[in-house]
Amino acid sequence: MPIESHPLQPFLPSNAKVLLLGSFPPPNYRWSMPFFYPNYQNDMWRIMGILFFDDKDYFSLVEQRRFDYRKVVDFCTERGIALFDTASVVRRLNSDASDKFLEIVQPTDVDGLLNKLPQCVAVAATGQKAAEVLAEKWQCAPPAVGTSVQVVIDGRKIDFFRMPSSSRAYPLALAKKAAVYRVLFELAGMLPSIK
Repeated sequence: MPIESHPLQPFLPSNAKVLLLGSFPPPNYRWSMPFFYPNYQNDMWRIMGILFFDDKDYFSLVEQRRFDYRKVVDFCTERGIALFDTASVVRRLNSDASDKFLEIVQPTDVDGLLNKLPQCVAVAATGQKAAEVLAEKWQCAPPAVGTSVQVVIDGRKIDFFRMPSSSRAYPLALAKKAAVYRVLFELAGMLPSIK
C-alpha cells in the first residue's frame, strides 16, 4: 500500500482555545470540501451547528450534499478552534477511512502545534485511534469517552479530552454526541454552562 502524507496544513488560529485532533482524513473521493472532517456523512460540523447555532444544518449546503467551506473556516477562525490530526504520514491497509486499517508511519508533532497556540487550554482526540496516539505520546492512560485528564506539556497544563467519534459508524445519537462535545467547549469558556 502506498504511503500518504497529510493533504492539509494544520489549521492554527492564533486565538485557539481548543485543538481538535482526529486520526487522518478520509480518501479524497469522500471529501465535500477541502478542510477537516470533509466527508458529508461525518457529523462534526452538525455537532458544531447544534452547539453554537442550535441548528444541525448550519454549516450544510443540504441540497448540494456538502459543507459550506467558507462558513466552516470563518467559524473556526472566529471562535478559536484549531484542527489537525495525530498522524502526518500513514499507510492505508484498506481503501476506506477506517482507523482500524490505518498504519501511522509518522505521528504529528502535537507539542510543536501547541507551541503555536499560546491560548489553547484543551486538546480533544476525536476518536479512539487519536486518543491512543496521544496517550502513548504523553505517557498517560487514555481518558474514557467524554472525560479528560490533565497533562503537562513544556510546563503548561492542558486538558486532554477523549471525545466520541463524529463518524456515523460510531454508535451514538447525534444529540448525545453534541452533549459530550458541549462539556469540552464549556470548559474552554467558549459556550455558556448549562445547569
